[in-house]
Amino acid sequence: MAKTAFLFPGQGAQHVGMAKQLVETLPAARQLFDEANDVLGFDLYNVCVHGPAERLNATDISQPAIFVASMCALAQLKHDEPDVFHEVTATAGLSLGEYTSLVFAGVMSFSDALIVVQHRGQAMQAAAEATPSGMISVLGLDLAQVEELACEASMVGTMQVANRLCPGNIVVSGVMAACDKLVSLAESKGARTVRLSVAGAFHTDIMKPADAKLAAVLRNIDFQPARLPVWSNVDAQPHTDPDELKQLLVQQVLSPVLWEESMRQLLDAGIERFYEIGPGRVLAGLIKRVLRKVDIRNISA
Repeated sequence: MAKTAFLFPGQGAQHVGMAKQLVETLPAARQLFDEANDVLGFDLYNVCVHGPAERLNATDISQPAIFVASMCALAQLKHDEPDVFHEVTATAGLSLGEYTSLVFAGVMSFSDALIVVQHRGQAMQAAAEATPSGMISVLGLDLAQVEELACEASMVGTMQVANRLCPGNIVVSGVMAACDKLVSLAESKGARTVRLSVAGAFHTDIMKPADAKLAAVLRNIDFQPARLPVWSNVDAQPHTDPDELKQLLVQQVLSPVLWEESMRQLLDAGIERFYEIGPGRVLAGLIKRVLRKVDIRNISA
């Protein structure tokens, strides 16, 4: 029996049309969207399927959309391969995806997690609107090189490393002037840069006071001990304690995502097989940069 980990994607994985096939063919997926529509107070499924992309990409919409679509993909896997659930010994999610991991691990209910995700998205959207900012993926440089460039770019405004995704793919976040400066600096070093389709500089101090708003929401949400370890973005370590997990979610808003470190730790812990569950295939590409021949399977939304 292969030791297995479930991985869940974060913001940026959304696309118009996602979850359509799942909802049309799987009653459990339809039920998840029906419940989501009641909790959120609008037709989330209609936005996922029909867009427009501008609305789906807004942080306060994309976060619940990706969360629910990923839960639908998880329901599809449970329908198709129920036995694999007995092999899962760990779970992790990229930023927003950590909430899907927590529901899978039994820490939060689906409806409670959706409420938290909705408030998280709204708070992060508000912080982004208060300070025009963005995120840039820097391809082809190592972490030390990107940190040096971020330090230089920060001379014109806030700029920080936000996501340590995999070798040669580091994401930075900052105000627009600093983003422009960093692009120029990185490309002068021969790197390729990609501006991400997000509302603002996530995982930096620019997101204040979204962390405080999230903490206020989480105080009213019941957390249970995780039934299997959840690997946190904040410290790349496994956690099961509900109080620790709650605090880490608050820290995650301002802290860099240690995704590469998390994947290396999972591999060192003996994980032999991974499932990427949710929209897109970004996570498979990232982990293959860590271990090229890794066994990773995609359950798409």
